[in-house]
Amino acid sequence: MLNKRMGLIALGILSATQAMADDQADSKGFVEDSHLNIAARNAYISRDYKNGKQDKAEWGQGFIGKFESGFTQGTVGVGVDVIGQYAIRLDGGKGKSGAGGIDFFKQGADGEAANDLSKGGAAVKFRLSNTVLKYGEQMPAVPVLQYDNSRLLSETYTGTSIVSNEIKGLKLEGGHFTKEARKSAEGSDSGGLKSIDYIGGSYKFTESLSAALYASNMQDVLKKQYVNVNYVLALPEKQSLTFDFNGYKTKLDRSFALENQGDADARDNKIWSLAATWAFGPHSLTLAHQRSTGDTGYLYGGYRNAGGVGDGGNTILLANSYWSDFNGKDERSWQAGYGLDFGAFGVPGLTYNIAYVRGTNIDDGSNRGSGTEREIFNQFKYVVQSGPAKDLSLRARASWLRVSNNASNYNVGGNEIRLFADYPINVF
Repeated sequence: MLNKRMGLIALGILSATQAMADDQADSKGFVEDSHLNIAARNAYISRDYKNGKQDKAEWGQGFIGKFESGFTQGTVGVGVDVIGQYAIRLDGGKGKSGAGGIDFFKQGADGEAANDLSKGGAAVKFRLSNTVLKYGEQMPAVPVLQYDNSRLLSETYTGTSIVSNEIKGLKLEGGHFTKEARKSAEGSDSGGLKSIDYIGGSYKFTESLSAALYASNMQDVLKKQYVNVNYVLALPEKQSLTFDFNGYKTKLDRSFALENQGDADARDNKIWSLAATWAFGPHSLTLAHQRSTGDTGYLYGGYRNAGGVGDGGNTILLANSYWSDFNGKDERSWQAGYGLDFGAFGVPGLTYNIAYVRGTNIDDGSNRGSGTEREIFNQFKYVVQSGPAKDLSLRARASWLRVSNNASNYNVGGNEIRLFADYPINVF
């Protein structure tokens, strides 16, 4: 049924073609358009938890290689994508590893983290005009299935996806995936996913206004919808004011709600955020409000065989998502943020961001909605602009999160440090 539905979608997309360049007609060939890139990442995350929870820390060196072939010439182009990942544990063995929020290396039965891990996969792809159909191991990046690349290695999914850009300004896509590979474990089916389907798209109305709408259905877990509206108002003297609205609506399966919440009727959640950012010169100021309502908080990510959802560790495109996601039941949160680009002061490539977020009205099941949390987020980032180390990215991030005692069933506070060095290598 799904294959028939995706075929009808593709037919509708192609029949609506407007005056757009035909990517497949411009194909140079399987080999000629091929690329091989390796992302080398050295990453360290340390969490000093409060309320007696054991501290966690992991450090590792990872490599993610991606080979992307071009498409063969002709009406229908054929190509292949290959993903290979390898990581070495530098620190964070028994006792220090095992934090769900870090998860560089999965612990074994003895509680010891693996010394290294390797995995890989491939996908075959077909292109007709400006529409690409792909089957195999992929890194889906849509608002309702957003793979996690914010740790050492990346999550991947196995299945089918279709992406179309036939109509100018309009991007349509759909997918059906049946396997999830955990970022910290070997194998292509280490996450316990049954299946997830999604469909959606985005449209750029003008240079200033764009919108997106997506929906997903994860078997035996939940149904989810997402909406986004983004508007950029140009102001005099190289200034701008950006408004960004994001929202999710989730309905849990009864059996999953009982398993996760202990209540088969705690199924519904709506969460949204609205951020306004004023950019002037090298500075930016952000104000944001985020609100969660319903019978439960907003659930996402994790792994099905570990009690999680399984729709990707970055499936929370909301303004107030830092260390805490401020996504508790009935939670309301406000953010004030500031950014600075040091390029205006003679240090191109260096940026700094700080944000303060406070959440209130958290209902963790024991406090009648009186829980609170607050976080201060800081990050320095430097990208080398020239020389042998050009494009090397260095990030130092620190967060201080405090959660009230009467919200301990929802979250736990602490101090977090993240140090990342990313070096992209373009082989060819």
